[in-house]
Amino acid sequence: MGFSDLLEEVGGFGKYQWCHVTLICLPGLLMASQNLLNNFVSGIPSHHCSLPANLSAYNLSGFQVDKTTLMRAFIPLDASGTRLDRCRRFVTPQWQLLAANISANISHLPTEECVDGWTFDRSEFVATTVSEWDLVCGLRPLKQMIQTIYMGGVLAGAIIYGGLSDRFGRRSILIWSYLHMAVVGTISAFAPSYTSYSAMRFLTGMAVSGIILNGVSLKMEWIPTKNRTLVGTLSSFFFTFGQMILAGLGYWLRDWRKLQLVVCAPFFLPFCYSWWYSESARWLVLRKRSDDALKSLHRVAKYNGQPEAAKKVTLEVLHSHMHKEIEACRTTFTAVDLLKTPGMRRISVCLIVVWFSTSFAYYGLAMDLQKFGVSIYLMQIIFGAVDFPAKLMALGLLSYIGRRVTQALCLFMSALVIFANIFVPTDMQTLRTTLACLGKAFTSSSFTTVYLYTGELYPTVVRQTGMGLVSTMARIGSMAAPAVLILDEIFPALPSIVYGGAAVFAAGFALFLPETLDMHLPETIQDVEEKWSERKAAHSKGKDISLKAVDDDVISKEGVLLKELKESEGSGLNAL
Repeated sequence: MGFSDLLEEVGGFGKYQWCHVTLICLPGLLMASQNLLNNFVSGIPSHHCSLPANLSAYNLSGFQVDKTTLMRAFIPLDASGTRLDRCRRFVTPQWQLLAANISANISHLPTEECVDGWTFDRSEFVATTVSEWDLVCGLRPLKQMIQTIYMGGVLAGAIIYGGLSDRFGRRSILIWSYLHMAVVGTISAFAPSYTSYSAMRFLTGMAVSGIILNGVSLKMEWIPTKNRTLVGTLSSFFFTFGQMILAGLGYWLRDWRKLQLVVCAPFFLPFCYSWWYSESARWLVLRKRSDDALKSLHRVAKYNGQPEAAKKVTLEVLHSHMHKEIEACRTTFTAVDLLKTPGMRRISVCLIVVWFSTSFAYYGLAMDLQKFGVSIYLMQIIFGAVDFPAKLMALGLLSYIGRRVTQALCLFMSALVIFANIFVPTDMQTLRTTLACLGKAFTSSSFTTVYLYTGELYPTVVRQTGMGLVSTMARIGSMAAPAVLILDEIFPALPSIVYGGAAVFAAGFALFLPETLDMHLPETIQDVEEKWSERKAAHSKGKDISLKAVDDDVISKEGVLLKELKESEGSGLNAL
């Protein structure tokens, strides 16, 4: 018997679990806002060079033209010939260009940079970091750098808060992360400079990791095994709804400081009610705090209307149910074990590429909504809504055609759609938007698939270590994605080529992964080598000495409790 059986005895998925899951998931409505916030707080309004500061010195009484037409004398048209150049203006006014039906060659006319700053259109955004700190033209890369810095914070938070949660508990770190998010996010809304705002976004990213990692762990560790798949799937939709909420808030406020405040200040609320959470009883037992674990179980049983069951749960019963987990924690594995043997090495290398490329392509699409020529607010709603059918499609394909084919298919189709959009003219907005949504759907399906697939491929003894490794690669991919958008200054289609190429590359690696449909989860590294290593025959004859050494070490850990696939699936979907 395991701890999950003990949860069934104290009420299963009862009243406490419903409240527990709901309260942890509610902040998820604003978590998606953090990942995609840069689309709105750093949106790029239409802009052009400001007119000379001494404009009043010119005698304009002889020109009966409006201000828009007057611009032609000061600012040249861009390469398309349809709009004013964003980064250059004439050194001296070219009055002859105001004459009707003139078609003069202006390429030889001297121009200069926007020495008097820029004038921004306020119809789509009232104020953004771009318009406030002039992050355009030569400073345009700094706009994308904000998102890269934020993702760097997410990576740092995963490393720091992941370790702290094992030491101080899921509940304590989750409560701190809520406060961290609320305070730092609120301060960000009043940042006086680009540097201070970027620093605050880095710290916000750390808080996001703390909330997601500890929220998932605390939620799943109080849920019986049979309910984890359903809970994980439903939890993921809080993030999907959150993407749509972000679009509504952005459309309503249109000011980056107000939006920043509205999506961060509400985290004071979960900070206040999170004190109600019970610490993970599993973690308490493994930290030799069995008395506290017993109190938590009694509290849950009474809340679930099982006071009699609470009386039956004693320290002896608790230890008997967790005997295998207690034995397992006496020996640990490291990330080196993920690469020691041929089968594990093959799985790890392929998954690293798949996770990196999936995250890379996903955020490459999600963080560049303005290029499609449609309202950024409408695009955000569509991109959020498309996640519903995408996740359902992925779960259906996984059950019928298997994990490996589904993973490779989702990656290849996302690349195909990204490449196709390169050849669609910019004036065909409906087709471009449709293809973009399909690309988002396939990358979202790839995320759903890889979370589940990874949990099935790695054996129990290194599953959490493996998940940590590949999710780190995903965060590196999400950091690199915004930086690649800068390449459009070299060639407009270059970012799409890079994103699509990465997806094709990963699809090829996915085909080298073993199929796991309808197969038992591996418990040890030896199980992986016997099932999936290409050197299986050599192993059966005892020719691989290094594997034998690993096998001997693994046998000593036979008390490890099998963590069911459903746990990995549930937590993965929620993290997305």
